[in-house]
Amino acid sequence: MLLLLSLIWGASFLFARVAVLEIPPLTLVLLRVGLAAAALNLILLFMNNGSAGSLKLWGSFMIMGLLNNIIPFSLIFLGQKEIGAGLAAIVNAMTPIWTLLIAHVMTSDERLTTNKSFGIALAFIGITVLIGWAAFEGFKGAVYGQIAVLGATVSYGVASVFGRRFADVAPIETARGQLTTSTVVMLPICLLIDQPWTLSWPSTSAVWSVILLALVSTAFAYILFFQILARAGALNIALVTFLIPPSAILLGILILGETLAIRHGVGLVLILGGLTFIDGRLVKRFTNRKTAGDNAIK
Repeated sequence: MLLLLSLIWGASFLFARVAVLEIPPLTLVLLRVGLAAAALNLILLFMNNGSAGSLKLWGSFMIMGLLNNIIPFSLIFLGQKEIGAGLAAIVNAMTPIWTLLIAHVMTSDERLTTNKSFGIALAFIGITVLIGWAAFEGFKGAVYGQIAVLGATVSYGVASVFGRRFADVAPIETARGQLTTSTVVMLPICLLIDQPWTLSWPSTSAVWSVILLALVSTAFAYILFFQILARAGALNIALVTFLIPPSAILLGILILGETLAIRHGVGLVLILGGLTFIDGRLVKRFTNRKTAGDNAIK
């Protein structure tokens, strides 16, 4: 299930890359959240499990939708007008780094340790290598795109901390709530700025990309995510962060013919290395083995 989720979320960068070349980013955000919200509302209606909730709860859903959908989706789609699916997924792997930093500042029970601090430093070196010296030469297309996606990861990090307040809400209700409120917010923005009725009809591949992005990579992915969360816990589902970039890179190469520079591979290794230290389990296992070996020698 974890591999399937990583493939689905890796494919979301592929679908977005195809769609955003023909559909403006804000319109694409509206289509993604709107179709996904409709699907989840229908599922909950069919399950007879669509509780209304309080106005305060729906206000929180709206804030969550802003942080977890509207801002990051807009920035990612904006960035993907300039960069490919694989590169966008690599930059997106910075999300847990920001989550940890923001949680350290905003909460009292998520503090930085030596290993986590080292992991964060390693990941930031990775993102520096990834973007390269071009960042100091002005905002060229690729740099602009990578920074936009990086901005999305900051928003995701804030959303992860804010989302802790929904611990007692059914996960699918949280998903439905944030997607529904995101649709309500995005509709007037999209009508005012993009004026979608003036746009030409996109190609068949772009239309299918939108449908798959909304129904598979958003609505179904949320359901799958929460199933894994219930069965394996938050620590194990965090492993999807390691698996999304390879999935997106492979799909980008096979389907879109994308290529990555050497520095992109080095940056990916450094970021994933940082995530390994933050996750801690592999480091702990290695340390325990070393300690056991030393004791055996003694």
